[in-house]
Amino acid sequence: MTRARDLGLALGGKPGPHNAITDIPGVEVGYTTLIEGSSVRTGVTAILPRGRSQFDVPCSAGTFSLNGNGEMTGRAWLAETGSLTLPVLITSTHSVGQCHRGTIDWVVRERPDAAAEWLLPVVAETWDGYLNDVNAPTIRTDHAVAAIDAAASGPIAEGSVGGGTGMTCYGFKGGTGTSSRVVSHGSDSYTVGALVQANFGSRPELTVAGSHLGAELLDDNPMADTNWLAPAGAGSVIVVIGTDAPLLPGQCAALARRVPLGLARTGTTGSHFSGDLFLAFSTANAGALTSHFPRPDDEPYESMRFVPWGAIDPFFEAVVQAVEEAVLNALVANDEMVGHRGHRVPSLPLARWQEGA
Repeated sequence: MTRARDLGLALGGKPGPHNAITDIPGVEVGYTTLIEGSSVRTGVTAILPRGRSQFDVPCSAGTFSLNGNGEMTGRAWLAETGSLTLPVLITSTHSVGQCHRGTIDWVVRERPDAAAEWLLPVVAETWDGYLNDVNAPTIRTDHAVAAIDAAASGPIAEGSVGGGTGMTCYGFKGGTGTSSRVVSHGSDSYTVGALVQANFGSRPELTVAGSHLGAELLDDNPMADTNWLAPAGAGSVIVVIGTDAPLLPGQCAALARRVPLGLARTGTTGSHFSGDLFLAFSTANAGALTSHFPRPDDEPYESMRFVPWGAIDPFFEAVVQAVEEAVLNALVANDEMVGHRGHRVPSLPLARWQEGA
């Protein structure tokens, strides 16, 4: 699989061994990819911050919305407690409900005790209606369950997989991309990883490693014909940031607020018709931020260890670098796709990209 670094681009920072969000110990990612007939181009992506064995152990987490024309369930509870449990799913706009229910079904199957009180899954979406019949009841609860079941560590697929199957980016075939950065803190070393579902940006905006290439690639752009429905730049982008660095919920939210800086490096100005929602979590401090009905054996206090605010800048830098590269990876790892109503989206012309870069 070709990735952005294979093209010799100057991308800052030191990536982890797989250059993926799964470089964070314990993080697992799985997909259900649905490509059928002429109008099914969709799927589900599942991210398990602590893997299957500890899916119900809270992570510190925070969110940020650059533009609210989208959906990410569970944000009210995250804002209230800063505590994230359960797999995080990303899918098509009109399939949020099925994935929400599917996550609950998976928990009930795997660990009924974890479902005894309440479950508030995080499910986010981007709109794949150019290539996929978004109104068809294609995605079912069992597709969400299958994506969670498929979750694994190590290198992961990119491009037209999972929730990114039918997505577009800068008028080219987009979808799923990931990247990671290693950050030193004192005598310790941590990983910051990003996974994006890239479905945003207009062709003229595209910027690659600082080069404004979009204006040179305006030909072969079927999505520029707005007679089909939406203006250029419409869509959405979901970004999930993970790290094993010990961070407070407010610090996770601060990482999520840096995501737009990485997206901007790829050229986007943030369309009003794009839902741009971001989640960041930390897998450190297992055992903190619990929130269940009181039990006789509960400890009276919980404690957390965290990076001082004055030392957090290297983690911000890692977010920006990883997000930029994850978007580029989503573009590179793709082929042309034809879908619903004969709509066609070309892949990024890599030879011309390399010439421009």
